[in-house]
Amino acid sequence: MPTRPFVEIIKEQLASETLNLPMFHPIALKLQALLAGKDFTIEQVVALIIKDQALTSQILRLANSAFFSGLSKVTTITEAVVRLGAKEIANVAMLASQQNSYNSFSIPELKVHALTLWKHAIGSAIGSRWLCERTGYKQIAQEAFIAGLLHDIGSLLILKVLEGILLGDHGTKSLSRDLINEIMVAMHTQTGHEMLLKWNLPELYCVIVRDHHQEQRDTSNVLLSIVRLVDDTCRKLGLAGAPAEPNLMLAASFEAQGLGIKEITLAELEIMIEDAMVMVSAAA
Repeated sequence: MPTRPFVEIIKEQLASETLNLPMFHPIALKLQALLAGKDFTIEQVVALIIKDQALTSQILRLANSAFFSGLSKVTTITEAVVRLGAKEIANVAMLASQQNSYNSFSIPELKVHALTLWKHAIGSAIGSRWLCERTGYKQIAQEAFIAGLLHDIGSLLILKVLEGILLGDHGTKSLSRDLINEIMVAMHTQTGHEMLLKWNLPELYCVIVRDHHQEQRDTSNVLLSIVRLVDDTCRKLGLAGAPAEPNLMLAASFEAQGLGIKEITLAELEIMIEDAMVMVSAAA
């Protein structure tokens, strides 16, 4: 075992300028920045995507998946952008790039954690978008998808650092599941927030990553309230790396009460997320 606490080693690794952690695809980031400017064309979006052949292929595959598909198959990025819209395509690009990051582990015990995190990220992304669309917040549904996808990104970063430690010369070759969970719970919000700031992602996502476990005093930040409520839904369903909590009363939560979300809507949300998990498992 290492002579220093793991938390100390992880902080040192995270602060290292030589740490190589390709957490975000550069084109996925450029798409988010392009769309944030509002003044863009379909041609600009397409030109950016087709610079990367592998990403283009992934976007087309996902655009035709059960999550996004229409009546007919899209065969070009232009068709995908026209059908789904530029914001949705940017979200698909982020989804594709994140999927690669979660699938990139070589150590079996960390792979298991990464798969759990990926299912939680997908459930949170799809659930947050769906809940916005069903509760009068459709105008922020696309942002909710990304917020849900990224809210626990700090946990993924910590797993990447732990993999480097286990593969390196730090005096240990394995970690218990409980210790990994303990480290992620303690560090993931601050770690994720710092990483998003470093990558210059929009502030609304940085706030979600930083504050999604902090108890709210109001629901003025609707996006944060939505993500917190969906995060609790995933906990209830056992999609948060811990046993399911079937007795969790979502309708009684501060967020549900503050946003006026009814029990029947939350029950439908649970069913929708469970169905989405079946599709994720089938596509894995």
